[in-house]
Amino acid sequence: MSYTTLSLTLIFVLIPLVLSKSLKLDLEKDTIIATVRSIIQLLIVGYILKIVFETESIIYILLMITLMIVAATLNARKKGKAIKGITWKIALTLIVVEVVTQGILIGLHIIPATAQYIIPISGMLIGNSMVLSILFLNRFTAEVESSRDQIELVLSLGGTPKQAIHTQLTNAIKASMIPTIESQKTIGLVQLPGMMSGQIIGGADPVQAVQFQILIIFGLLTTAALSSIIVGFLSYPTLFNERMQIIKNV
Repeated sequence: MSYTTLSLTLIFVLIPLVLSKSLKLDLEKDTIIATVRSIIQLLIVGYILKIVFETESIIYILLMITLMIVAATLNARKKGKAIKGITWKIALTLIVVEVVTQGILIGLHIIPATAQYIIPISGMLIGNSMVLSILFLNRFTAEVESSRDQIELVLSLGGTPKQAIHTQLTNAIKASMIPTIESQKTIGLVQLPGMMSGQIIGGADPVQAVQFQILIIFGLLTTAALSSIIVGFLSYPTLFNERMQIIKNV
């Protein structure tokens, strides 16, 4: 693909800009910023990955994964500002997800321990974990706010914070996991995932591409479960003070 051909894809950016302006959605600025940032970031990452893939240095691989985790953490924490220590909670969740998934993949020799496999797969799993953390935090904070009276009632009757917030916590975990589960029900029928499509476009054997995609979607299931559950169980205790009262500014 030439740069001239690539520039024609800006039509896909122009369409939402026109629609946003016409419907007064006020999303033009965010759309332009997102477009410019994505171009710059992807170009930079492209050159970085070229160096990492050529050197095969474990230090470069770890630095790349660390960069992914830091960027994902900083983005996801915006949705949980009311939760004390949300930054380290999300960071720890992403680290656990990465260690567990890559430990299984590399430990069982499912994939080779090379940058060409570790970094792309880590990017997909960490990115999915970030999105799930955001979905959980959005739903959890909304559930807590709308059920404050119910939570306080359980506490007043002698219930523990865990008992008082159990329903809201499980509802938020379920809600954040549903998109992953539902998307996998129609994968291959309604949507052809990016990794599989990219390999096929690149000339890979379709069956081999499907095998790698199955690897990813199974990994995403673990990511969905671990992300929402770890963030949830790390977050809910900080919503209560030492007297087992729910904090007012949640």
